[in-house]
Amino acid sequence: MYKNKKILAIIPARGGSKGIPKKNIRLLTNKPLIAYTIEAALKSKLLDRVIVSTEDKEIKEISKRYKAEVVKRPKKLSGDTTPMQSVLEHIISYLKKHGNYKPNIIVLLQPTSPLRAAHHIDEAINKFLEEKYDSLLSVCPSHAFIWKINRSTAICINYDFKKRTRKQARRQDRKPEYKENGAIYITKYENFIKKHNILNGKIGLYIMPEKNSLEIDTEFDFWLTKQIKKYDK
Repeated sequence: MYKNKKILAIIPARGGSKGIPKKNIRLLTNKPLIAYTIEAALKSKLLDRVIVSTEDKEIKEISKRYKAEVVKRPKKLSGDTTPMQSVLEHIISYLKKHGNYKPNIIVLLQPTSPLRAAHHIDEAINKFLEEKYDSLLSVCPSHAFIWKINRSTAICINYDFKKRTRKQARRQDRKPEYKENGAIYITKYENFIKKHNILNGKIGLYIMPEKNSLEIDTEFDFWLTKQIKKYDK
């Protein structure tokens, strides 16, 4: 199944994080945040190459220290609103120009998911290939009752509150929905080039445990991840 397939992992890591300054290289227990993703990718049995995309010198140095390849990202692709597809397209263009490397499959691994392990990556790739998806994303189960506000009025999204019974209110009795966790995205190279979107065609879900699905976006997320790591030791 994997013969002659080139599977490229791209780790996007810009230096200009506003919510948590220098988030990608901030120490989480005993190593920089980005190191967890690099190490998981390098331990994968299926990835062909692991490349960090960054404009930041410190991220570059740390990524190389942890044995990842690094491609310098242009400043114009390092802003808060830069689409991820533009970052991926830059890497693809760079690799084609420098070495004529063209992958069959692209795997996007965001450094804000330090609890995602190598076996999660390989299981996701296996599912992507075995079930013949065009793209795939990682998710975790959710039993939450979701609401939104529309013109100052609260509206329930995923259930009918008028028909809510005591049984429906119990978490264990609700069918799960799935929340995108930002840990793993996979797509066929050819589809990405045509669609300019990592999610396209027949889309699959790789379900991860909730405890491995934490994304670090806030100080509380950092604290919570540390507690999880302490508990897992």
